[in-house]
Order: sequence, then structure tokens, then C-alpha cells
Amino acid sequence: MRASDVMTTNVISVTPDMTIRQVAKVFVHNGISGAPVLDTDGSIAGMISEGDLLRRCEIGTDERTRTSWLDIWSASHEARDYVKTHAVKVSDVMTTEVVTVQPDTPLGEVAGILEARHIKRVPVTKAGRVVGIISRANLVQALASVPDEPVSNATLSDAEIRAALMGELAGRKWGFAGRNIVVTDGVVHLWGVFQSAEAVNAVRVAAQNIPGVKHVEDHTEPYQMVPGI
Repeated sequence: MRASDVMTTNVISVTPDMTIRQVAKVFVHNGISGAPVLDTDGSIAGMISEGDLLRRCEIGTDERTRTSWLDIWSASHEARDYVKTHAVKVSDVMTTEVVTVQPDTPLGEVAGILEARHIKRVPVTKAGRVVGIISRANLVQALASVPDEPVSNATLSDAEIRAALMGELAGRKWGFAGRNIVVTDGVVHLWGVFQSAEAVNAVRVAAQNIPGVKHVEDHTEPYQMVPGI
């Protein structure tokens, strides 16, 4: 799936010269938590979200707890905080470094951007104009819309189960070597020494997704570090 398949096309935007209170009302009235900021020519100038409105002098949330001596002595940091909590216009509060995606951007890439940048939404642009917006909620909605796969009545042999599992694990850093996996009567047995419980859990999930697997038994042992090595 691509961005155009799940994006919201009815994009509610704001302008740089709007006031913070006006934006707060837009958020509340439309049930949104963020919006692109568009210039008069329709080009994207920034993004503003509810996170930008959390600390405001109007509601007494402008004081920030200092967590380090660097924060206490940093005049520029304190000045930025003051602007964020006291500025009237959107242009002074919005995020100006905006990452965008295209309508044909794969959803995997969109999810990677949201995760890596710790953001909740990303504008979708075409020819420099905003044509949509994708939020984390859109990705969850896409997942919920995927039809359930039909239950397979096929029964794989133990050898076929093991081959399928090995194929799934091939090339994955956390995958087990072939000698560590034994399949008997549809039960997958994991043997050997592992370096992380997460790796064993991932192999278990991979095995459980294979038709015919009854359950997975874990016989692995944690890797023991040798002192002084």
C-alpha cells in the first residue's frame, strides 16, 4: 500500500499569521491534533501540533522544570522556551523543518519516518502542494481494514514446516542456525544457546505463522559471558 491509499485528503490547514488561540479552537472544533501551516500561495511553511501548545503562559503551563545545569545556564535555550510559551502568532511557534512524502510513497517508508522522527503525522505533497496528510491513526485504520486471511486446511509435513521456517529466518541476524530447530508432529523445538530473549521470541512468532504448527517449545539457554573476555 502507498500513501495515497490511506491518506486523509480533506486537510485542515492554518496560516502563519493566525493566533495560537485561533489554532487551538481549530483543533478543538475539528477534533484534530495537528495541521500543516500554509502560506498564501498554498505552499507548506511549517507544521503545528498540540505538542506546540502544551506549555503556554495563558494557562500557567509555561514554567519548565530544569533537568540539568546546562539548561539552567543556557540563555538561548531559555529564550527559545519564552518564545514557545509567549508568542502570539503561529509563525513563531510552528515547526519549520517539515518532512513530507509523495502520494506514491510506500507505507513502510511512511511508518519509518514517523518512527524515526518521533512525529505523529506527515503531509503528503504533489508538485509542492499539500494533497493529503497521513497520521499514525491512518496506519492503524489501514491495518484494521486488511481482510482476514482465510483459514488454511493444508497440513504441512514436519520437513515442510522446518523448510518454511528456515526460509523465513534466512538472512535475518536473529535467526537460528538449522541445527537448532527440530520439528516433530507439528511441534517446533528450539535448541541451543541464544544471545537475546528477543531473538527466541521472534523465532517463535515466525514459527507460529506457519500452517500446521501446533505450538513451539523453547529449550534454549542464555549465552553466558566469560569473565575477563
